[in-house]
Amino acid sequence: MMTLDVVNAQNEKVGAVDVRDEVFGVRVNADLMWESVVHLNAKERRGTQMAKNRALVSGSGKKPWRQKGTGRARVGSIRNPLWRHGGTVFGPQPRDYSYRLPQKMLLGALRSALSVKLAEQQLAVIDEFKLDSHKTKSLQEILDRFDGGGAVLLVDLPGNRNLELSSRNLEGVELVSNRELHPYHLLQCRRLLISRPAAERLQEALAP
Repeated sequence: MMTLDVVNAQNEKVGAVDVRDEVFGVRVNADLMWESVVHLNAKERRGTQMAKNRALVSGSGKKPWRQKGTGRARVGSIRNPLWRHGGTVFGPQPRDYSYRLPQKMLLGALRSALSVKLAEQQLAVIDEFKLDSHKTKSLQEILDRFDGGGAVLLVDLPGNRNLELSSRNLEGVELVSNRELHPYHLLQCRRLLISRPAAERLQEALAP
């Protein structure tokens, strides 16, 4: 077990929380993290590219001329792929690029990403994200106390409406609930701020 400091919104220590070594202190597996990012990108990829085949291009289905006796090559349709403006053979069609990633691999990648953030001292546990208003300025003042420059990831339990509204207009700041946290979110942020309740829930879910 490791012990992490818990701070308040003024970046003052107010307590401590015990975290498991098998969640926040595992041996980093770069291959798992890479595979989880590839899986997410493939799932979000839009497979909407499409070329028209001979059944979709415009044109009559009538045979242009009779089969024999004209001296020209026999042809059955002006939509023939060999003709100009004809259909495309084996062209791209709408498809789904997503594939299934085993749950154990995803959880392992998440443990590795959390361990990286803790090892690089880019993780801070906050007692709670309690904001009196939904104004962006109130959240920006808190982030300034934590050296909030660059990409910042906020992790909290779902349902914190003021935090959702105040964070959506800040450039480089992303809010993710503990249920939706993905290794990709952790790898692209420079600073991770996680609430104590979210850290405890996350630890329970990732414990092997």
